[in-house]
Formats: sequence, structure tokens, C-alpha cells
Amino acid sequence: MGNRVAREDYEWVYTDQPHADRRKEILAKYPEIKSLMGPDPRLKWIVCMMVAIQFLAFYLVKDLDWKWVLFWTYAFGSCINHSMTLAIHEISHNTAFGNNKAMWNRYFAMFANLPIGLPYSASFKRYHLDHHRYLGGDGVDVDIPTEFEGWFFCTRFRKFIWIILQPLFYAIRPLCINPKPITQLELTNVAFQLTFDILLFWLWGAKPVVYMLAGSMLGMGLHPISGHFIAEHYMFLKGHETYSYYGSLNLLTFNVGYHNEHHDFPSIPGRRLPMVKKIAAEYYDDLPQYTSWVKVLYDFIMDDALSPYSRVKRKLKGDVKQE
Repeated sequence: MGNRVAREDYEWVYTDQPHADRRKEILAKYPEIKSLMGPDPRLKWIVCMMVAIQFLAFYLVKDLDWKWVLFWTYAFGSCINHSMTLAIHEISHNTAFGNNKAMWNRYFAMFANLPIGLPYSASFKRYHLDHHRYLGGDGVDVDIPTEFEGWFFCTRFRKFIWIILQPLFYAIRPLCINPKPITQLELTNVAFQLTFDILLFWLWGAKPVVYMLAGSMLGMGLHPISGHFIAEHYMFLKGHETYSYYGSLNLLTFNVGYHNEHHDFPSIPGRRLPMVKKIAAEYYDDLPQYTSWVKVLYDFIMDDALSPYSRVKRKLKGDVKQE
């Protein structure tokens, strides 16, 4: 458990990200893929149903013994809340109401944010679009761990702790790498969320609040679904910076496992990404892919060649236009 990781730096490259060129090539060969772009009319109803399920859960846990509150927090609440974060990821690409109703998407994301307990939907939108536009960009892409994370979490035990603490690092990292001025939408998100949290505590006490907040933290830490954080862009094979996962957990995560397809076509809703893979199969079938996020977590911890430094990073050229 004390073996140190061999890496001492990121994988620096001097090429552009692969997704833009592949998108152009695929669209030239299969222009019908354009018909898959645009909002998913089912998404808003699925999100409303999930929010309602969590509201019902808040009511049901208020009278349970604490041991059962904690059990259901990890067994159920963490799954739903992590799924809600990926619903917000979908909405950040305007797939709920379309590009013509951008503000509807922003406020709907705040509604989807309610069962998570921590206000983050407005900030996530700003940073996530930079991640797509400048994948691996030094000082811009906050999905890449900081120098401290790469340096300190360099043994198997420390990597295990790092995975548990992933929610903390995802919250702090933007402030260290690429801090941005606070916007009015972010302030609205905070006010809306805190009002909801206080109202929940006032109505039903501490247990629903613990179920909500602990579920979000546990679901994004050491949890099978959180394997997607590692699977998406950590360099398990040299020369590959994005990986797809085609397992059953895509049913809970809005097909975020189709990650090569998502970065190639970020305006296509998750529900339609399997159709992209089917149409342009020759572009995706031979790319490295995963069948288990649990195995991804295990391999990341146990493989002494892997660490938070195992990310492709590039110096950006020209003007950088951020959200």
C-alpha cells in the first residue's frame, strides 16, 4: 500500500484534442447524425420524476432510526443524487429545452440541483463548457487534478483516500486552477438552494438533510458510479485521453459512459449517443473502452503506474475564450 507512483508530471502533448477533427470527419461521412442534435423531450420529465422520488425519500427517512438513514443514504440516495449531477451535466448542454431557451435550461438545472443539497449547477455549466472546448488545456480545464493532487496522492492508500475525497477536490479545484468572478446566476443558485435546505430542515428535521448531503458526498466518492470520473479521461493507455464505457450503469447516468461520442458531439443528448456509435461504428469500435467502472476504480488504485498525474495536458495556443 506504500508503493509510490512512478509518474512525476502530466502527459504533456503538443497536438490539438482529437474530438473536433473526428467530428468533422464523421459528419462528412454520415451527415444524418445532425438529425440527432437538439433537445431530448423526455429529459425534463425524467428529471422531474427523480426530484419527486427524492422528495418522497426525504419524507420517508425523517422517522427512521439513524442506522437506517445511513443505510438508505448509501444504498439509494447516493445513486439518485449522483444521477442528478449527470442530469445537470445533460442540461448544461441545453438538452432539456434547446439552445433557443438557454435560460430555461439554467433555471431547470437549479431545480434539478435541489435534492443534491449543495448549489453547483450554475458554476458547473461555466467550467464544463471550457472542459469541452479546451480539453486538457493548462490553466483552463479544471477537470485535471492540481499539481498538489498529483504530487501527494502517489501511493495506493493515498489514491484510495483521494477517490473518497473526490467531491472536495472537484469543489476546490476551480478556485485553484481557474477562478472566475461570481455571476448573478450563481448567486441565484446559492439563494435558491439554501432556502430549500433550510425549509427541508424546518419541516422534517435533520435526518432528511443528512440523507441529502451525505448521499451527494458518498455518491461522488467511493461508489461504483463514481468510476466514471476516472474512466473518462485518465490515461490508462498512452496516447488515449478519452475513453467510453458501455456497461449497464449508463442506464442510471444518462449514457455519460459514451464519452468519446459525447465529446465528439456534445450537442447530442445522452439518450441518442448509442445511435451515434451505431451509425459511425468504425470510428468507435476499435477505441479503448471499459465494461466496468468498479474495475476502473480498483485498477486505478492498485496500478502503480497510475495517479492523478495520469492526464493528458496541453499548452493552449491563440485566444482563449472562456464561459
